[in-house]
Amino acid sequence: MSLDTPHITRLGDIVLARHGKPALSRKCWLTAQQYRDWWGRYDAGGLLEGQAVPPGIMQTAREAGTIYASTLRRAQETAAAVSQGQPVHTHAVFVEAPLPPPHWPDWFKMPPRLWGVVARLWWHVFNHHDGQESRLEAEARAGRAADMLIERALAGQDVLVLAHGYFNHMIGQQLKARGWKLVDDQGFKYWCQRRFRRA
Repeated sequence: MSLDTPHITRLGDIVLARHGKPALSRKCWLTAQQYRDWWGRYDAGGLLEGQAVPPGIMQTAREAGTIYASTLRRAQETAAAVSQGQPVHTHAVFVEAPLPPPHWPDWFKMPPRLWGVVARLWWHVFNHHDGQESRLEAEARAGRAADMLIERALAGQDVLVLAHGYFNHMIGQQLKARGWKLVDDQGFKYWCQRRFRRA
């Protein structure tokens, strides 16, 4: 769609938001194999009950012309909490990039947070994917996601994505490469938003 199409008065913003806090506890020490099992439970699980939804993300949802969510349960429950009855478009293109840990011996244990850092490093730098999605494949998927969001935004709609920390970062990189500027950055904590606007 041309940017000078007469009936388009403004371009929409693209907002990438991370889901709320998951219920699964990170207060444990795990072997590499145990972390694989833990991550499987994390992906299957939902949000911790009783969380207060920040008013900022509620306002973003009210103003959005389109709301997307990852297919994973924690993103779906986040969407239900913020959408206020608006339609939510579920799409697997927004699911988190995989986190397979390296094959380290069982005597070595770390908490899930540190395993996440190590697994992401091994995946990102050393292409350790254990037969799951590789970094290059995830980057291509992030590009497809960015193109999907841009198409909506060029029609004049603000677009909200409720998904995951690292893959949102990957989409953000693709948006920047396509000429979109990060104009509001709350970081990557739970419920936080990052807003992109056409430069």
